[in-house]
Amino acid sequence: MDIDVRGPRFGAAVTTVVLALVLITGSAWLLAWQTLVFALGAAGGVSRSPYGWLFRTAVRPRLGPPVAFEAPEAPRFAQAVGLVFAGLGLAGYTLGPRWLGLAATGAALAAAFLNAVFGYCLGCEMYVLVRRVTVRAE
Repeated sequence: MDIDVRGPRFGAAVTTVVLALVLITGSAWLLAWQTLVFALGAAGGVSRSPYGWLFRTAVRPRLGPPVAFEAPEAPRFAQAVGLVFAGLGLAGYTLGPRWLGLAATGAALAAAFLNAVFGYCLGCEMYVLVRRVTVRAE
């Protein structure tokens, strides 16, 4: 079932704020929260993540009906990519080196910002490229 395109962008906006706060405060706990959010989004799809639930229950009812939909596979893959970067960042913040935490969190922040502000999902584009390569290889 296709998803409302505004949902992943809302999630990216919340993620942008959370990751910016992680970089400002250095909070490993806040990054652990975001890592969990990415894990839930990767496992169950963006609509089953906490930010997806927040969009569905608090934001979407206040908006007009959706006019654009997308398949859930690419945003789900993007959540998995975010999970990898957040996991690396969490490892850097908790185990070291600290630069790994900063770099991985910064990369995830940049990707979330691009999606939230410009609607450009890097993880989704990676998904399309992976699909093209795997289809050609078969």
